[in-house]
Amino acid sequence: MMERRRLMLIPAITIGIASCQYTFEKGVAKAEFADMPALRGKDYGKTKMRYPDYTETESGLQYKDLRVGVGPSPKKGETVVVDWDGYTIGYYGRIFEARNKTKGGSFEGGDKDFFKFKVGSGQVIPAFEEAILGMAPGGVRRIIVPPDLGYPDNDYNKLGPKPMTFSGQRALDFVLRNQGLIDKTLLFDIELLKIIPNQ
Repeated sequence: MMERRRLMLIPAITIGIASCQYTFEKGVAKAEFADMPALRGKDYGKTKMRYPDYTETESGLQYKDLRVGVGPSPKKGETVVVDWDGYTIGYYGRIFEARNKTKGGSFEGGDKDFFKFKVGSGQVIPAFEEAILGMAPGGVRRIIVPPDLGYPDNDYNKLGPKPMTFSGQRALDFVLRNQGLIDKTLLFDIELLKIIPNQ
């Protein structure tokens, strides 16, 4: 009789444990996909925000001059020397390139070479090309770059500017190649250092 009760008790305990486990897992799953008020109303993945203190061009580029330069603006065919910062503004504002000297714990190195490109040659992302045309030497312009004016095919190796450090490349690559609903909007600060005329 005792043996029979024990045999009947084992399936009952097993079913009870399985039921508790199912309820627990269901609760965890619910918590993982719970409604997040902070994300409500945000259009992640579509990336069209209008910043009121920025000027918006026909292409969708938004810019603000942090410092206005002096002198003529670069023309197509001229080479420009720039320094730049880059941030993943749509994804936690992570820096992937720093002006002057590299900054932050994972960014190593001292002075870096300045970035040069020929205006109108298609060497840089469309937003960079458009922004530089209205600048003068000594000027610093902040631009907000929607994905269609950024890196083609979400690959920073195809057009400049390219982050100089491994950590910068990794931060940018994570955002560009992410298949989820990560906002791929980027922010750049561009400082026009010099215009090299055609030779």
